[in-house]
Amino acid sequence: MFKIGKTQIANPYFLAPMAGVTDKPFRTICKEMGAGFLYSEFVSSEGIIRNNNKTMQYMNFSNLERPIGIQIFGNNSDAMSNSAKVIEKRIKPDLIDLNFGCPVKKVVKKGAGAALMKNIDLMIEIAEKIVDAVNIPVTAKIRSGWNENSINAIEVAIKLEKVGIKAITIHPRTAKMKYSGKADWSIIREIKENVEIPVIGNGDVKNSNDAIKMFSETNCDAIMIGRGVLGNPWIFKELNKNISIQDKNKELINENFTHPSYQEIFFIIKKHLKLVEDHYPKKIAHNMFKSHFAWYTKGMPNATIYRNQINHVKSIDEMREIIDLYKSYLN
Repeated sequence: MFKIGKTQIANPYFLAPMAGVTDKPFRTICKEMGAGFLYSEFVSSEGIIRNNNKTMQYMNFSNLERPIGIQIFGNNSDAMSNSAKVIEKRIKPDLIDLNFGCPVKKVVKKGAGAALMKNIDLMIEIAEKIVDAVNIPVTAKIRSGWNENSINAIEVAIKLEKVGIKAITIHPRTAKMKYSGKADWSIIREIKENVEIPVIGNGDVKNSNDAIKMFSETNCDAIMIGRGVLGNPWIFKELNKNISIQDKNKELINENFTHPSYQEIFFIIKKHLKLVEDHYPKKIAHNMFKSHFAWYTKGMPNATIYRNQINHVKSIDEMREIIDLYKSYLN
């Protein structure tokens, strides 16, 4: 167990904030699988201060999900600090995380997310104002830089620590790389060597051996899982089974974690679907689950046939029928 500020965290495996993915139903599944820390989908600071209903719903969570962080993005220091005050007062998460790393076009074109890796002065102004505005811990997620000619993550991390940021998550790809190429874990190590606050590594961890390598090569305090959890919430069970925070530098695992059977996978698919059904209005619930079904069934026999059917249904009930048909086929 370790701490971010005063927030105690049972294990060093974090669920990354992902738009359209890390909603309450999926967070619930990941928590049950052993995720040590959860994040909301990233939310707009402007939407928060306007009290936009959809934005506010993104931040709803239950106490069973704790510890949990709300991640916000924006490019205006006043809007960001005011939204942080609203979050602390109304939502009461365990921490607030600042999104300085999203490379998605609709975010960066507004000067937010990873675009702030090009505007360090504004980034630090935002971070400092938010730290001063709230009493809960404030953390930040960054990229290695804007492009290969402007790798500045170490400089950024040092400055963020100085203004009171309590932990840094680093995805060591540039904004221009988005999710292509290979993450440069050496940048995680260099940041860890230059700051005293916890450093959370992110990028290219898909199993226990990847996690062991990251811990060993970077000495990071925790690992954030993003794409590696899509269709595979069992990764948290695998990580907790094979690595503890005390033995994170042990040798690579010779015996791989036993991947869940089709029966186990379909049990979670149907459980996840029910959580989605209970969480969203009926008209949109089935649409919210289509991507998850594709991720869960990746690599399964004849999955394309059933995915195509799922993509054309109009209701949860129809979706459930197709899932049952596919389960029967695999049995």
